[in-house]
Amino acid sequence: MSPVDPEEGHRIGVRLDELLEERGMTLTELADRVGVTIVNLSILKNGRAKAVRFSTLTAICDALGCDVGDVLYLSEG
Repeated sequence: MSPVDPEEGHRIGVRLDELLEERGMTLTELADRVGVTIVNLSILKNGRAKAVRFSTLTAICDALGCDVGDVLYLSEG
């Protein structure tokens, strides 16, 4: 799982690495399918995003064939 930094003020984590690996997909391919820059997806993937648009999250879920809860999780810490 991606690390969650408690100093960021939230406990939301992102599982893009795991989902991409399970599907044999690269971040570049996901960026092309979603219509978002690799830089922005990388920021999200590394847990540094301050926000994500619902339309972007929907497109990520569509491209990966998953639900929002597969992409985002709430850390216990």
